[in-house]
Amino acid sequence: MAIVEVKVVPIGTDDPSFSSYIRDCYLVAEKYAEVDIVVTPSATILEGDLDTVLPIVESMHQSPFNRGVDRVITSITIDERRDKEEDMDDMVNAVYGEEESQIP
Repeated sequence: MAIVEVKVVPIGTDDPSFSSYIRDCYLVAEKYAEVDIVVTPSATILEGDLDTVLPIVESMHQSPFNRGVDRVITSITIDERRDKEEDMDDMVNAVYGEEESQIP
């Protein structure tokens, strides 16, 4: 299972805020039940099979173009382990330490 952070940044918009574009990307990803989604202040994190996630990332990248933006920069970070199963919650709990059993 892959954990993929996607940052989609529209360039040349009239407004310096791009939260509405992040929301649009979330709405694109939300259509796929087989992928878990977490929204952060500046990115969207997807968890699922990489073959499923990558076409979603492409759709997210296209989303600002659908709103008339002429340039989009998308950054993707893929974290995939094959030696053991681990999900987003496991990874966050590891940051807080083994004694923590739940995310605060």
